[in-house]
Amino acid sequence: MLWSAIPTIKELSMKERRIYKRHIAILPAKIETMLTSGEEKVFDVETRNISLGGAFIYSEDLSFFQKGKRVIIDFTIPRGRYFKYLEDVKNLLDGEGSMVRSTSEGIAIHFDREF
Repeated sequence: MLWSAIPTIKELSMKERRIYKRHIAILPAKIETMLTSGEEKVFDVETRNISLGGAFIYSEDLSFFQKGKRVIIDFTIPRGRYFKYLEDVKNLLDGEGSMVRSTSEGIAIHFDREF
């Protein structure tokens, strides 16, 4: 699914609290997490935007995630279209983080460390 780079009214009205530059980009990723049943589960997802400190993951399949849910995330940054625009995050491969917010469109992940 492709996203428009035009922000929504809600995004425009939110006070900007980001420390790092956000890149509007659709990147394939895999999220691995432990379900409450104790089973490890991997989800194929895509980003809506990404920065050195976190990412917004588009996926209605993750609506059951609770704030604080721990995840391992593995990104694929393809050469070409986005690569030249993602200069400060192009070395991003994988990492860990926690879900900090959810919407009807997906979840926001805060990385444990800066990439």
